[in-house]
Amino acid sequence: MAISVPRLLVKENSILDTDTKELTGTITNFSFDGNHLTLDLKISRFENTKATYYFKELSELLKIKKVLRLGDKISLTGNTKKPRKRSVPNTFDYRHYLRIKHINYLFEGEKIVSLKRNNNVYYMLKNTIYNYINHFKSKSYIKMLLIGDTSEVNKKIIDSFRENGISHLFAISGTQVTLLAEIIIKSLKKMRCSEKLGYIMSNIFTFCYLFITNSPPAVLRAVLSFLLSSINKYNYFYISSVNIFLLTLAITLLINPFYIYDLGFLYSYTISFSLILCSKILDSSKKFKTLLLTSIISFLVSIPISLYTFYQINVLSIIYNLFYVPFVNSILFPLAILTLIFPFLDNVLLIFIRVLETTSTAISTISLGKLIFPKTIFIIYIIYFLVPYLLYHTRKKIFIIAFAVLLIFHYNIVTIFPKDYITMIDIGQGDSILISSKGKNMLIDTGGKMRYKGAKWEEVSSPTNITDNITIPYLKSKGIRKLDYLVLTHGDYDHMGEAVNLVNNFKVEKVIFNCGEFNDLEKELIKVLNQKKIKYYSCVKELNIDNNKLYFLQTKKYDNEND
Repeated sequence: MAISVPRLLVKENSILDTDTKELTGTITNFSFDGNHLTLDLKISRFENTKATYYFKELSELLKIKKVLRLGDKISLTGNTKKPRKRSVPNTFDYRHYLRIKHINYLFEGEKIVSLKRNNNVYYMLKNTIYNYINHFKSKSYIKMLLIGDTSEVNKKIIDSFRENGISHLFAISGTQVTLLAEIIIKSLKKMRCSEKLGYIMSNIFTFCYLFITNSPPAVLRAVLSFLLSSINKYNYFYISSVNIFLLTLAITLLINPFYIYDLGFLYSYTISFSLILCSKILDSSKKFKTLLLTSIISFLVSIPISLYTFYQINVLSIIYNLFYVPFVNSILFPLAILTLIFPFLDNVLLIFIRVLETTSTAISTISLGKLIFPKTIFIIYIIYFLVPYLLYHTRKKIFIIAFAVLLIFHYNIVTIFPKDYITMIDIGQGDSILISSKGKNMLIDTGGKMRYKGAKWEEVSSPTNITDNITIPYLKSKGIRKLDYLVLTHGDYDHMGEAVNLVNNFKVEKVIFNCGEFNDLEKELIKVLNQKKIKYYSCVKELNIDNNKLYFLQTKKYDNEND
């Protein structure tokens, strides 16, 4: 994921345009989901694109699935289009996300013209690894834990990791690189090889690992840091850990300046730098104390990034990490490696995966500790970064108070300075209107996209929805923690298709239906409302919100609710 910061580096320079009807590129990544194929293609030295192709027949899908490989050269005919501009403020900017990956256009394929095999050693190695992993039942988690590929893990599970503040554990980072290096060094030591040879072999292996994982910023940082530390150790340069870190940062940004926009880069470097600075207080023989302090420091320094990007923090993530850090790093990750060597461990790994999924999903439903903060001016987020470091260097308790006061002020800024506004949220087809007045919030309709059921093979595993991508992020960015009223003008899918998803994932006090008999969609929502004990009303004539009065037109006298 990318973070939206000042975009001085991002420039558009493309060999494509909207008139392009034929495309040829090298496949750097691909995924099948239902009846469509998504391809990441390298079309020139400095440009990539993302192409989609929809299969007409199951036989065609199975044929392509059997022969498609990373590195293949594919030619498609179809249409080129610009990624859609973000139309709702404070939500995910897909166009910007693509541009920092050197993607300026999207391609909608209509026909696969040709597919040629690439005998490049790098791609042959990657394909061999992927093909081997695909034989395991736990392949989705092995790919996530060892390669950083989350495409096959259920989106709801991934969302639960983020809600619980533990998603960092499943991004390939320094922990995995360090563990792999230690395994090699200790293994060679037992074979009576010199420690120096162990470090040399570890560096060679970690660099190979870097390329296999597509060089994510966190892995690049860890590999460079390990290399520089090895050089420092055996050449007696006596370079401090801080200077090695800064040198690693400089090299990383020289390799790819666009990493500055990458969320993984920001989390990895911010947390790592903080832990280096606090290494003295973390150097304890008491493992639990070290783990607790590490969890607290990591949480505090990541607050500004989380608030700027997701408008939410989970205070209980400090506690959750006390369990999940050793569970993932000491059990899941080593077990994933051992499963590749001893395939009979696959079922054992699956048991621990079920424990992870069950507990994470259950914990993510706990609202306690989840704090929503409105988006504010950029300088506030900079101050969030500065205060902990001032506290560390001066040891003055005034900075603890300052940090707490800033958090409290930021959390309550909407209450302190209330605003009345009406926002028409662009949710594509349908309507959705937010009315906010004196701290009371009403959402009129949710929008929704009708999904037509086709054959089983055509169904996608995790369909995108308006609520998760637009409505909830926008509400959070405005500091809205609950909807006092959800008004559904009528039961068509484009007006209330997202209502169930919204009620399941955001606090709603009351729901108002129009007059008339409930249709199937409305009945489905009412079941959820009854389960959650949310009050609902129908045929309301008027509603008072503070000094505002809303009048509802009755639709009983109309044959069509859209009239």
